Amino acid sequence: MPKMKTKSAAKKRFRVRPGGTIKCGQAFKRHILTKKSPKMKRQLRGATNVHASDVGSVMRMMPNNA
Repeated sequence: MPKMKTKSAAKKRFRVRPGGTIKCGQAFKRHILTKKSPKMKRQLRGATNVHASDVGSVMRMMPNNA
């Protein structure tokens, strides 16, 4: 049986934290920043957790990090 491979895109975008939550980068902060308010840009700083409904699909993409 061949080894299960991790999706390269997932390995670049997600990290599994020790508690089991999955860390990912914040969306909507890369471009078109002129129309976003300073408050919105400030709240988009840092990392966030993957939503609970998406955790299963992310873990399927990374079988070795479960």
